[in-house]
Amino acid sequence: MSSPKMTIGNYLLQRLKSLGIGIIFGVPGDYNLPFLDQIEDFDDIQWGNNCNELNASYAADGYARIRGIGALVTTFGVGELSAINGIAGSYAEMVSVVHIVGTPSTVSQASGAILHHTLGNGDFRVFANMYKEVTIAQTNLTKTNAIEEIDRVLNECLNKSRPVYIGLAVDLSDYEINVDPLSIEPLKLSLVRNPIKVHRAAIETILDLVKKAGNIIVIVDSCANRHGMMVKVLRFLERTQLPVYLTPMAKGGIDERHPQFRGIFAGNCSIGSVQKEVYNADLILAIGSMNSDFNTGGFTYRLSQKKTIEFHTYHTKIFYAVYDKVDMRELLPDLTEHWPTNIIRQYNGTKRNIEPAILDAKHQTEIVHEYLWHKLPDFIPEDSIVVAETGTSEFGIFNMRAPKGVTFLTQILWGSIGYSVGAALGAALAGKDDNRRVFVLVGDGSFQLVCQEISSMLRFKTNIVIILLNNDGYTIEKLIHGPDRASNNIQMWRYHNSFEYFGDGLKQNRDQAITGFAGQVKTREEFEKAMTQVLNETEKIHFIEIVMPAMDAPKSLVLTIEGTREYKKREQEARE
Repeated sequence: MSSPKMTIGNYLLQRLKSLGIGIIFGVPGDYNLPFLDQIEDFDDIQWGNNCNELNASYAADGYARIRGIGALVTTFGVGELSAINGIAGSYAEMVSVVHIVGTPSTVSQASGAILHHTLGNGDFRVFANMYKEVTIAQTNLTKTNAIEEIDRVLNECLNKSRPVYIGLAVDLSDYEINVDPLSIEPLKLSLVRNPIKVHRAAIETILDLVKKAGNIIVIVDSCANRHGMMVKVLRFLERTQLPVYLTPMAKGGIDERHPQFRGIFAGNCSIGSVQKEVYNADLILAIGSMNSDFNTGGFTYRLSQKKTIEFHTYHTKIFYAVYDKVDMRELLPDLTEHWPTNIIRQYNGTKRNIEPAILDAKHQTEIVHEYLWHKLPDFIPEDSIVVAETGTSEFGIFNMRAPKGVTFLTQILWGSIGYSVGAALGAALAGKDDNRRVFVLVGDGSFQLVCQEISSMLRFKTNIVIILLNNDGYTIEKLIHGPDRASNNIQMWRYHNSFEYFGDGLKQNRDQAITGFAGQVKTREEFEKAMTQVLNETEKIHFIEIVMPAMDAPKSLVLTIEGTREYKKREQEARE
């Protein structure tokens, strides 16, 4: 009797399924078609079938931010290079994405054949080598290494919260390996333990400092979110009763109704009371810091290193001393357990109030940013997902009130315009089982890069709410440089007609989304009426095109640009 077997492709799919992946995004190509057949025939995993590979990479990223891990499939060369921008974004922003590339047959690669989608030089590793710079682990599967290599790269993907690259030759996905499908053990995720002596030294030093400090605060940043730390962070907060602040990249990681939550800290972009509280602290516990320009209000943090303890996955930094390889994932729970009981005091801080909108009387009907970001939360239900595009949208949500349980997706570090549309599709499919509705806020310029994915939103019967901010061009670029330059202008579109162009009402080979509101709004009354319809028609997909003044922008964006200019000025003076 022969031993049970399964194919390499199905082993990979079984592993992805066990990690919670229910859809794989991508675009068909002749080097991945056998594997796509396996996806289509595999129970519980759908094929994403995006309009292009870049959008597929954005969708996998958005899916991963909700589910913890995402996946996409592209073909060799032309497909993987189209997706590499999105994968680089996942790497920069610490998102676990599995990129599977269908490569030419093992025979063709061994012979150096001159094939399509190659550079014509017989080098079949050139594109994989490019991916070494934007993925944490890479592999080219063979008949003998497939099991070990699949498990290795997936382990790295989850432990390091970074994308990985898997090359799967077109003639190997159907190759049978000696694995019993019914006896596959769960993937063993191995987290490297902290060096014992260095770990203990860090704990002792921190505890000594907290006993001496009078006013201690916590700032939580994106790395805590990306590495699945938020449950541990909440336990730490409940134990210590310390006030907590979030950065823009971590917004939504802690419920803003939490009694210890004080606000969003982004240097000069923070509201006045938040800045005062942070700068008056005696000791700052910064968990998972990502001190990028936009995340720090244009490098306007002004946090003193002499009173800051930084918790990271690769080291812990106490003032100027670095405790190498002391990972916060092990350190923070230990610190929680050993926190001195005699300094735990019930937090009695006053509830943070949202500063009221200050609206110009001359613009009582126009939809300006100051109005939009104060009014929008009234129309976002609890537990929704808000995807904010690079530009005015991501800065608009900095100090926006967050309804309970809302998750915010932005790409503040990588900042690839158009990210939000593909990411919204991925997030919507990731949150579908939990009935989480997605609201995507995208500018007109960004939308023009990726608009094709509206057709996928229709095909997958999503109930996404697309809110397009039409301010006639690249407003953020105009504010940074060249307000009157033609390079920042774009062709005007009838954006609100997108559903019609992408097939609404046409005979399809499958059911599609039911469309709701699809129109342009120019006044606050029109906006509120449209959003009321959105709230009432929860099963439909909607498209609201908001016409806004061309050079109007959120205050946080203006302040960030000012901070960045000042930073560049200081750099220039230092060079001179």
